[in-house]
Amino acid sequence: MAKASALGRGLGALLSEIEEAYDNELPKRNGFEEISITEVRPNPYQPRKHFDPASLAELSESIKSHGLLQPIVVKETLDGYVLIAGERRLRASKLAKFKTIKAIIVTVSDEQMRQHALIENIQRDELNAIDLAQAYQELIEIHELTHDQLSGTVHKSRAQITNTLRLLQLSEKGRKALIEGKISAGHAKVVVGMEGNEQSLMIDSIIGQKLSVRDVEQMAKNMKLPTQTPASPISKMNELNFNTLQSYFADLGIKTSKKGSKLTLEFDSNEQIDSFLVTLSS
Repeated sequence: MAKASALGRGLGALLSEIEEAYDNELPKRNGFEEISITEVRPNPYQPRKHFDPASLAELSESIKSHGLLQPIVVKETLDGYVLIAGERRLRASKLAKFKTIKAIIVTVSDEQMRQHALIENIQRDELNAIDLAQAYQELIEIHELTHDQLSGTVHKSRAQITNTLRLLQLSEKGRKALIEGKISAGHAKVVVGMEGNEQSLMIDSIIGQKLSVRDVEQMAKNMKLPTQTPASPISKMNELNFNTLQSYFADLGIKTSKKGSKLTLEFDSNEQIDSFLVTLSS
């Protein structure tokens, strides 16, 4: 892999280029231009895939009331402009039905444009955990960085970077649940060490039973405990059946707890019991 720009060129220097553009251009009368929103294309290297609709609506209302206080940054092309920084501002302005938008026009390479998009989102904490992990991974690959070097560059702890990158080992089901907020990053950090089928069962249990991170840690610990004697085929079958049953009950909204060879069902109301009996008889 070719080392892009190299650390000697200074990845750190790239972190301040957008800020320098604002500092150098905004004080001037013609520091920014009003350009047509329809001429601005998204940054193809944008690492952020999910934009919260409620947050965008709130920003849109603010822009309607107070105007766009911070221009977007774009690169001019033969057929318009490509966005470098300010995707939320652009989306919110579109939502507000604006025809034009304030923009600072800069000259950068495609490589710098990619790096700007990664770094801006990392520094603004605008990425969900999965997008953030992918952004870290891209910067590591672009510059052939160690976790320690990336830590010093983006001012995040090495442990945070390493733990975030581990989330890329989640199954697709796990990634989707994390992005949608059905499980937390704390849940994910426990689940990520499991096999694919175990991840799926645990995620179903977390969602269905509303398990806390502590609950999941204890369940994961129990799954790893060595048995005193080699497990017989029958005991393995029982363990598998318990996991399947717990997932089944979770889908019905019924809480369960396992202790030894016993599986206990917990009902919240008589209506829930009646509903369960109907399910059994159907």
